[in-house]
This record gives sequence, C-alpha cells and structure tokens, in this order.
Amino acid sequence: MSRDAPIRLTFLGTGTSMGVPAIGCECAVCTSDDQRDERLRTAVLVQSDQTNIAVDCGPDFRQQMLRTKVVDLDALLITHTHKDHTAGLDDIRPFVHRKRAPLPVYAKAADQKELREQYGYVFQENPYPGAPRVDFHTIDEQAAFQVGDIDIMPVRVLHGDLPVTCFRFGPITYITDAKTISNKEVEKVRGTKILVVNALQPMQHWSHFTLAEALDFIAEIKPERAYLTHVGHRMGKYEDWTRNLPPNVFGAYDGLTVEATTI
Repeated sequence: MSRDAPIRLTFLGTGTSMGVPAIGCECAVCTSDDQRDERLRTAVLVQSDQTNIAVDCGPDFRQQMLRTKVVDLDALLITHTHKDHTAGLDDIRPFVHRKRAPLPVYAKAADQKELREQYGYVFQENPYPGAPRVDFHTIDEQAAFQVGDIDIMPVRVLHGDLPVTCFRFGPITYITDAKTISNKEVEKVRGTKILVVNALQPMQHWSHFTLAEALDFIAEIKPERAYLTHVGHRMGKYEDWTRNLPPNVFGAYDGLTVEATTI
C-alpha cells in the first residue's frame, strides 16, 4: 500500500476473559456509569481504505460487528485459541453467506488444529448447509504476509508459556495476552508509531503484563503513542487509572479508533 495511506485500528473490545462488568460483581468499576468502564472481550478491527481485517472473534464478536457496523471482512486473524478470543467463530456466517465464499482465517498450524477440534461441525467433509466456511491460511511467525493492501508482520509473545501470535500492521503494532517477549521479537516492534499492548491490572499476574510491565515495554519501544488494552476491573475506574499515565500513553476503551501512516 501507499506509504502515506492511513491504517486505522478500532478497539472492538478492551476487556478481560470475563468482560467488564463481570457477572455478579458489585465493585466500583463494574457498577460504574462511565461507558469507558464497560469492556467487551478484547478484539480489534484493522482497516485501510480498501481492506477490513478482524483480529480475534471472541464471545462478543456478533455484538462488536453490529456495534461497529461492519458489513464486510477480508480476513480474520487468530492470536490464540482461548475462548475469549475464538468463541464467536460461528458468527462469521453472515460474511460467508454474503460473499458465498469461505472467510480467509489466518492462524498458526497448532491453532488451526485446535479450532478444527473445537468446531468439528464446521470442518466435516459434508457440513450442514448453514455452517460457517473457513479458508485457513497458515501463519509463519517469521514471515510477513499481506491481506488486501495491508502488510502484516507476526510478532510472537508468550502468554504464560502459551505462544500467542500478535501483529504489526505497518505503523501500528497490536500485542495482546503477553507476559514475555523475546529480544528477537522485540526488534520487529521497534519503530512502530502506535503500540497497543495489554495491561491487565496493577498487581502481578502469571500470564499478563501488569500496568508497570506494560509501561516499561512502552518505554523500551518508544512509540509516538501507546494504548493499553485487555484491562480488568482490578485496574480501577478509567478516570482514575489513566490520570497519571505518561503523556504519550492512553487507556483504550471500546469503540476508540486510532490512525497512523507509515510516513
């Protein structure tokens, strides 16, 4: 794509695996009337003027597509197969039926195997007529690829000990469910203009960046702007935890759109 063409990223959801509010919780965050404290499960939409790409399809996928008024997808990218990132796979059906063609789904080989097991009815030799149709494309985590006019570089992170595939879309890098990132993968991220990274909560967690760890990573990468996502209710209310962030770091919230160009 043209070096001055914008890439847009819309936060479809910015919450944890339980979402915010969490069922039955009466904490100040879960009862907040600030819409920025209402978080669907984490996912994003990446767009150019010609191409629409969804990253992950959790249990809120249908609601996210309706809320964002998405009527066409060119591809779905899968970071990993935890249900908060894949439980909405059946809801790709309207895109499949409209195009009368399978939806291209990009995932590493191990994740494809798990999805075939989790959604056996989709991958039967003769699936029922209304089932979603998937055209798998295998991600090589060391090789860039392209969807439409958007260039994509996979970035491998560890979610505890589980490999998760994150992505750099030209000037924007999207990292979710990360706890550790190797030096080799960090080099792929350097020079990004907008960095999106998970920040679960202030206290230590075995498989997610804490707020402090996310801020340390941002300070290492030095993007022009950074946005924190995959935020849980233990972080506190949006207006409180975002108050003392560095000047170039912002709390993401559902529906927010950010944009950058390569130049």
